[in-house]
Amino acid sequence: MKKPAIGKVLSIVLALLVWQAAASLVGMEFLLASPLKVAARLITICREADFLPRIAFSLLRISLGFGIAFLAGLILAIAAGRYRLIDYLLWPYIVTFKSVPVASFIILCLIWFSFRQLTVFITFLIAFPVIYSNVLQGIHSTDAKLAEMAKLFQVPWHRRLLYLYLPAIKPFLLSACAVSVGMAWKAGVAAEVIGVVDGSIGGMLYESKVYFMTADLFAW
Repeated sequence: MKKPAIGKVLSIVLALLVWQAAASLVGMEFLLASPLKVAARLITICREADFLPRIAFSLLRISLGFGIAFLAGLILAIAAGRYRLIDYLLWPYIVTFKSVPVASFIILCLIWFSFRQLTVFITFLIAFPVIYSNVLQGIHSTDAKLAEMAKLFQVPWHRRLLYLYLPAIKPFLLSACAVSVGMAWKAGVAAEVIGVVDGSIGGMLYESKVYFMTADLFAW
């Protein structure tokens, strides 16, 4: 085993020991369950008949929301990179999506959508501006001299996109995905918690909180 891997394993063990020590000091399971209690409860939850359907319910909707955000962010950023008017028209929406707290959107969406659509829409709202902004930044970072030369020699747009812009976009797109996937997952589950979406991971988190089932809360 490589040294970085050993260091990570040791840090996980240390974190679990700190967690166990904190649980022992608190001495009340409903406030802070121990890692052993949580592990035992997790094994039990995994054996329940509705475990996989709940996981699938949340995962499919969050993945769908992220997929739509990915395609929309990529396509609109490329369009905005070519036509400055599109960039200006989208700017107010991007700023709004970035600045307004996700809880505000969730509450508003509870009025507009059914609980089954809520997770998809919230995931889209969180992931879209990250992907759009990063891809657009990648387009703007393209070598200006190469872009000017391609334009001078009348290289077709699709060839410029394929051989000039996509290589410049790639690192920005990968970075955007790395950041937005985690944000989308957290926002999607948060939407399920606030919306009390039945049959979801968020719904179980809310139920665990209501009945003070801390071990279940940590397990989920």
